[in-house]
Amino acid sequence: MRFFSYDSKFSQLLLKICYGCYLNLLWFVFSIPLITIGASTTALYYVSLKIVREEEHNITGMFIRSFKENFKQSTVLWLILLAVGIVLGGDYYILLHLRSISTGTPAVFWTLLLALLIAATIVYVIILMYVFPLIASVVNTNFAMIKNSFFIGTHYLFCTIMVFAIHFAMFFLVVRVFTPLIMFGEGLCALLSSYLLSNVIAACSYNPEDQEDE
Repeated sequence: MRFFSYDSKFSQLLLKICYGCYLNLLWFVFSIPLITIGASTTALYYVSLKIVREEEHNITGMFIRSFKENFKQSTVLWLILLAVGIVLGGDYYILLHLRSISTGTPAVFWTLLLALLIAATIVYVIILMYVFPLIASVVNTNFAMIKNSFFIGTHYLFCTIMVFAIHFAMFFLVVRVFTPLIMFGEGLCALLSSYLLSNVIAACSYNPEDQEDE
């Protein structure tokens, strides 16, 4: 019966899956106004990182506290990123249309612009993946959050690829394989990603108390 005991690896795995499901519910409910998606995502990663470090005690309380404390900065950055995402989407629509109706030199020109747009999108996705976990972990200005998100994402490229793969795999499974998996959705993705992000963020964070101890 030790296999089903609370301390067994199997029970801990089931517990983490349940955490992911519950966090997904909290994230969805707090994201309903849409404008609060940034603050909700920050709270989600705050709790997920606490779970990974085994510092969780009251998941709901921690989620709500982080949501309130980081609401302003998370919302501002979310609206900025949302606006940039809309612009990128519009640019894709226009360039693909122009490229499809062009031939010769104009078609080459639109193709080059499309390549630049793809590069900009990669930068955008990297920032989007890191900025909310960073807000949940450190205190900094909005510009510094965006800048550091990009630099950390490009420096720890393997982690970036894995976090992207986790989210893409969940999206693919929900859309193409088994839609009810949406009950785990972003909650489980954030929890799995936090196992990768925890050490990365810790390595990039400066803690004055740790410096004094050394």
